[in-house]
Amino acid sequence: MSERAPVRVGIIGAGAISQVVHLPILTERPDVDVVVLADADVHKAETLSRRFDVPLVMEAKDLLRFDEVDALVLCTPNHLHAEMAVTALESGLNLLVERPLASTSAGAERVVEAAEKSGRILAVGMPHRFRPEVAALRSFVEGGELGHVFAARASWLTRQLPGQRTSWRSDRESAGGGALIDLGISALDLCLWSLGFPEVTRVSCALAGEGDAIEHSGTLMLQTSTGIVISVEVSNRLFASEDRYYLRVMGAEGSASIPPLEVFKLLGGRPMEVTPRQPRPQGGENLYTNAYRRLLDAWIRSLNGLAESEIPREQITVMKIIEAAYRSAESGTEVELDG
Repeated sequence: MSERAPVRVGIIGAGAISQVVHLPILTERPDVDVVVLADADVHKAETLSRRFDVPLVMEAKDLLRFDEVDALVLCTPNHLHAEMAVTALESGLNLLVERPLASTSAGAERVVEAAEKSGRILAVGMPHRFRPEVAALRSFVEGGELGHVFAARASWLTRQLPGQRTSWRSDRESAGGGALIDLGISALDLCLWSLGFPEVTRVSCALAGEGDAIEHSGTLMLQTSTGIVISVEVSNRLFASEDRYYLRVMGAEGSASIPPLEVFKLLGGRPMEVTPRQPRPQGGENLYTNAYRRLLDAWIRSLNGLAESEIPREQITVMKIIEAAYRSAESGTEVELDG
């Protein structure tokens, strides 16, 4: 049997996520050739191409139709995701899009439909799904180990660092919003994915950040058709020693939370801890980078036909919830979601 040729990958966007995650992880893999990098800042792209030994630098519009790559990683500002993703998919390229899949639910639907029509692989950057403790918590919920789940609470809080530079994330047109779309999408996906994506029927939301161009904090309350009440809190103004995220799921016969993973069940009429042991990242790698390594491994395996890959249609629902949350915050009333 002949050796499989490395997957040829192009990356659009040379910002922080590419520098911290995609370039270092993908360029060290023997089954991947990162052959081209594109960014609006050509000087930055050329500097990074030399640092990571990427042979080509070109404009994004050309890379979206470049037939010398098998797949693209899209790390551009949010408002560019839908148009670029549709163009790449229609050009026959497989795709990994950093969150959000698109800045609107209509955009997300266009991307999903393009993936379905083209038959190409489409993945979205949700690394929390690949954290072992999240997968373990989800398995307890799926298996009914906690009994009927009636409540879940998630938070995603990041620090505002002194001297932090203004970026496209501070611009409403480019980002699509503030903390709610930036952090809320991850918190929502974490919560809903862990619960098996129950149908959300009602949304209420309050935002903080009066006088700012975009909100710096938000609190959401969701109700589902299965009777689960979900609360989500996000902020990029946390004053603490480190960023924090959190999820707790409560059921009639047990509860589970992360991080760290803790699971308690009612056994013999008494609550008992049943937390399974979790693997630790090797070589001192942090949990965030390790989760991305797992995500990228799953993506490359699917590109090589070694693993199944489902089109992330649920991201349309996530964006519909985000849009409903903004409407709720603006009107000061609860918003019902259409089925």
